[in-house]
Amino acid sequence: MKTNSNYLIRKTHRYLGLFLGIQFLFWTVGGLYFSWNNIDKVHGDHLRKHPPLLTGNLNLVSPQKAINELNSISKIDAVISLEVVNVLNVPTYRITYLANNKKQIALANGQTGDLRGNLTKEEAVAIAESLYIPDNKIDRVEYITEVDKHSEYREKPLPAWGIFFDHPDAPAIYVGANTGAFEAIRHDTWRTFDFLWMLHTMDFEARDNFGNKLLQAFSVLGLITVISGFILYYISSPTIRKLKKRKGKTKNRKK
Repeated sequence: MKTNSNYLIRKTHRYLGLFLGIQFLFWTVGGLYFSWNNIDKVHGDHLRKHPPLLTGNLNLVSPQKAINELNSISKIDAVISLEVVNVLNVPTYRITYLANNKKQIALANGQTGDLRGNLTKEEAVAIAESLYIPDNKIDRVEYITEVDKHSEYREKPLPAWGIFFDHPDAPAIYVGANTGAFEAIRHDTWRTFDFLWMLHTMDFEARDNFGNKLLQAFSVLGLITVISGFILYYISSPTIRKLKKRKGKTKNRKK
C-alpha cells in the first residue's frame, strides 16, 4: 500500500511538472524581462517630450456656445466632462458628453466657442512630431477607426491617428482624432513586454485579467506540484529514513 502511494505521488509530481513546466518557464522568462527593464523605458518616456502647457493669458469665451451647437446637431443627454486642452498651441474645449446613450467627444475653439472637426492628418503629424525626441523620419501614417483585442492601441479613444517613425525600435505615436491629445506611444520594447505580460497573466484576450479561470487553474496545479515535491522528498530522502530508523531504535531500547 505504501509502495503504491509513493508511486502515485511520483507519477503525479512528474506529469504535473511536465505539464506545467512550459508555463513556469514563461513566468520565469517574463519575470526576468520585467525586472531587468526600466519601466519608464517600456512606457517610451525616453522617446517623447511632455505635451506643452498653455499660458495663463487664455482669453477664453464661454463653452455654452459650443454646447448649444452640439445640441442642435444631436441632443445632449448629459455632459460628462469639460476640459481646456492645448491643441497645437490653441486653447481648446474638449467636451465629453452622452448623446443617444452613447459617449462622444467634441472639440471647440476656446477663444471663439466654435466647434472644430476631428484632427486632420497634417495636424496629427504636427502633434506627434512636437512630442517625439529622436530626429527620425515618419515611415507611415494610419487612420484607425477600430481595433481588435490584441491591438497595441486597445482600450484607447477612437478614431485615432497612428504615426509610425523610421527608428530601430519602430516607435508609433497615437493621437486621438477627436480628443486632440497624445494617447499612447508604442515601440518594440513595449511590444515584447506586452507579449510576455500576456503569457504571464495567461489572459490571451485583454491581457490584464488576473481573475481568469486558466490562471486560477494553473495556480492550483502549481501549488499541488510544489506540495507533491515536498512529500516526494520526505518519503524518498535517505536522511529522513536514517532519522526514522534512529528514532525507532531509541523507542525499542526504552521498551
